[in-house]
Amino acid sequence: MMIYNVKLCQIYLFFLVVLTFFSCKQSAKPDVSHIDLNVKIERFDRDLAQGKSAGLQQTDELLHKKYGAFYDDYMHRMVGNFEYSNTEILSTLYKDQAYYDLNKEADSVFSDMKPIEKELTQTFKYIRYYYPKTSLPRFVAFISGFAVQTPIGDNYMGIGLDMFLGKNSKFYRAIVESVPLYLSRRFRPEYIVPRTTETFAREELFKEQDEDRSLLSKMIYNGKILYFMDQVLPDGTPDSVKIGYTAKQLAWCKTFERDIWGYYLQNDLLFETDYQKIQVFLSEGPFTPGLGEKNESAPKLGIWTGWQIVRKYMQENKQVTLQQLMAEKDMQKILQQSKYKPKS
Repeated sequence: MMIYNVKLCQIYLFFLVVLTFFSCKQSAKPDVSHIDLNVKIERFDRDLAQGKSAGLQQTDELLHKKYGAFYDDYMHRMVGNFEYSNTEILSTLYKDQAYYDLNKEADSVFSDMKPIEKELTQTFKYIRYYYPKTSLPRFVAFISGFAVQTPIGDNYMGIGLDMFLGKNSKFYRAIVESVPLYLSRRFRPEYIVPRTTETFAREELFKEQDEDRSLLSKMIYNGKILYFMDQVLPDGTPDSVKIGYTAKQLAWCKTFERDIWGYYLQNDLLFETDYQKIQVFLSEGPFTPGLGEKNESAPKLGIWTGWQIVRKYMQENKQVTLQQLMAEKDMQKILQQSKYKPKS
């Protein structure tokens, strides 16, 4: 009986420790339950499809009345241009079998948007916590024939559902010449919230300054954006999804972090301002030319390195708030005070 009680106590203590651990992990982010905010995603894609059964003029008027600035941008900047009238563009869409097929698949993959709305609600509650004056945009789902993914306009954020159908969608194999597979593999539903958050951060909250032209400046700017995403995205969002890497690419960066940093230093790249020389470390691609063997390196290594510098800076300077970090313009100060020196 005594042995049973001892074991029972041990089990109880074990679960108490586990509970305490996870409670600490969960409490790392602020409590935002008091913030009154609820994201709803409007289904322009469905409204547009349903309009086929009505007259073109009637559909045009109804969509313009309901969606305003988004509808204007959609018709003249996403799927059409100003040379054609709205009714002409609608007529072309409704006659296009590819549009019908694409719309059908998008409606099937995204039959229920509630899980995405829940994640966006939590993310924007965190954003509102840190930046109380932030206005919640209107979220509008649409398909554009792979023209745009997360456009942002006059009080709206678009979510191009056709660019989140899942990496194995038959459509992505058909457009590989214009959209390479290293990009379309990220066209998955789990990328909607991270990409929407990133676009909002870059375009609405923290626009890049024109004077930030050196590789270091661009590293730190992009690193700050990703660190901001760390703080506001739902817990459990993988780093690979935040930055758009495969698990193998992320592992490669961690394995060769010291070598990557050494490459910048040896080639005097940190303060280089010639965009032709530094863009290779900032742009999308299947890999970074010049680093790694057999094209195994990850792309946009400057962005990944900047992320690690900012994370280290915040670890070393715990008194710095997120708002202070995002407002800091002295990129050399962030580097120096980060004490960033990756080990092998």
